[in-house]
Amino acid sequence: MSDCQGMGDCDDERMRRIYEYVDGVLSREDVEEIQAHLDSCPDCAREYSLECLIRTVVKRSCREAAPENLKERILARISHAETLNAV
Repeated sequence: MSDCQGMGDCDDERMRRIYEYVDGVLSREDVEEIQAHLDSCPDCAREYSLECLIRTVVKRSCREAAPENLKERILARISHAETLNAV
């Protein structure tokens, strides 16, 4: 049985510990406690899954290089927008 009543009903301390769980910085006893909670609380399990997904996407995007001409294209669009705003 979950001790959460719904999304956001877990206190900030529990959420901090879930983030520590994701970071892999908890003791084995704490890992077991958080895993048991995630197994019984669909809201926290969803939050955990979302955090894992976000971290995966961020890691992947940090490895990808931006196209060579991206800076020039952005600057050209800014210049174009400034021209339109000046009219």
